[in-house]
Amino acid sequence: MPAYVIVQVDIFDNEKYDEYKKLTPDTVKAHGGKFVLRGSPVEVLEGEWDHNRLVMLEFPDKESARNWYYSKEYQKAKEIRSSGSSAKFILIEG
Repeated sequence: MPAYVIVQVDIFDNEKYDEYKKLTPDTVKAHGGKFVLRGSPVEVLEGEWDHNRLVMLEFPDKESARNWYYSKEYQKAKEIRSSGSSAKFILIEG
């Protein structure tokens, strides 16, 4: 069953985040994943939303998503992301 990683991001250093965006696609692809959306800015239709960016990734299954998130390659990118933004990641089956 497909699994989705949904990420809320607040960017405070665009240069660092741009560096992260260059590194991440290859790590996602290496684990069978793909970007479903990368949106900025987000338009709120109802309720409250105070994040700069929304990202959704699709993986073949939860195991692939977890393997990506905890991979050595992504951890390097994650360090860079953490220095330029804050984020919340959730994993859900579709």
